[in-house]
Amino acid sequence: MMTQASQIPTDPQADCTLCPRLVEFRQANQEKYPDFFNGAVGSFGPENARLLIVGLAPGLKGANRTGRPFTGDYAGDLLYDCLGKAGLAKGQYEKHPDDGFELIDTMITNAVRCVPPQNKPIGEEINNCRPFLNARIAALTNLKAYLALGRIAHDTAIRNFGLKLKDYPFGHAKTHKLPDGKFLIDSYHCSRYNVNTNRITEAMFMDALMLCKEAMY
Repeated sequence: MMTQASQIPTDPQADCTLCPRLVEFRQANQEKYPDFFNGAVGSFGPENARLLIVGLAPGLKGANRTGRPFTGDYAGDLLYDCLGKAGLAKGQYEKHPDDGFELIDTMITNAVRCVPPQNKPIGEEINNCRPFLNARIAALTNLKAYLALGRIAHDTAIRNFGLKLKDYPFGHAKTHKLPDGKFLIDSYHCSRYNVNTNRITEAMFMDALMLCKEAMY
C-alpha cells in the first residue's frame, strides 16, 4: 500500500536492499534455512486499526520464518493469546500465517522489518526503515494509540515522532499522551527471557492491553 501524500510504501518489498548488513544476513539465512520466508516482513492487521503495536524487528525463527509479525516464536504465543483475551483478535492462533487468525482494530508492525544478527538492529537500520513506519502510521486514518513492546521500540517511536526521550520515559503499563492527541502505551517485551524471569507476566501484559483499549475507544 502507498500513502497518498508521500507515495512511500507502508511496507518494503520482501527483497529490500536498503541495509547491506541485513541483506548479507538474509542471504546467509536463505542458504541455511531455504524454507524460511527470509525477507522484509510486512505489517499484520486491518487498515482501519485503532491500535498499532510496534515491535523492534522480526525474530530469526519467528516472523523471518513465517513472514507474519510475531508468528512462530515464543513472544507471539503470549502476544496473540492476550490479544484474543482482550477482544482484539479472533480465531485460533496456530503459529502460521494461513491459520485464519485475525486481529480486531489492531495492527502489528516492527520498527525494522528484516531480521538482524543477534536480534539487534543498529541505528542506521532503524533510520532506513523509519519512512516505512511513518507511511504505515499515516495510512492508519483511525489510529488512536500505539503499544511499544520494549524500551527500544519505545525510544524508536518517541524519536520517530520528533519528541525528546526525557519527556516520555519508558515504564511498563505507562501511558503517554502525545502532542497530536494519540496515546503511546509501554510494555516490557513479551520475549521468552522476560517471561521466564518474570519481568513480565500474562497479568502484566493484559494490564497494558487494557490501557490500550481505554485509549482506543
